[in-house]
Amino acid sequence: MPSFDTVSEVDLQEVTNAVDQANREVGTRYDFKGSCARVNQSGAELTLLADSEFQLDQVKDILHLKLAKRGVDLKAIEAGKIEEGNRQVRQTLTIRQGIPPEIARKIVKLVKDARLKVQASIQGDKVRVTGKNRDDLQSVISLLRGADFDLPFQFLNFRD
Repeated sequence: MPSFDTVSEVDLQEVTNAVDQANREVGTRYDFKGSCARVNQSGAELTLLADSEFQLDQVKDILHLKLAKRGVDLKAIEAGKIEEGNRQVRQTLTIRQGIPPEIARKIVKLVKDARLKVQASIQGDKVRVTGKNRDDLQSVISLLRGADFDLPFQFLNFRD
């Protein structure tokens, strides 16, 4: 029976490469000379550091540009609050991996409301869609691409 998996994953190696490129660019730019501006990564959490909020926004723009060039969807990044203290400004960015249960339920409901001859089931942090007709599965993929769930989706394991 044809099926595919809907997942929301980010390649953390690409994120590491983008962080390295952003730190390199921040280190060579003239407007960041003598400042503590940088990006730190620990797993799926990024910490932006800068001397002022303006510099923090510039570092974030540089990081977003590098992430977009490396193919990382910016919808997967969740920004935290800006914290001030000790003459530094910091912000934590979290990279979301997997589909949360409430969004998975919305996906299943959307697929069922489409009245296609497919079944959607939640399996951990992914949603598996199965059906007899391959065209129905492709319709579901286009339906999910058109829906706005504020998460990047990838469609894996398309099988006949």
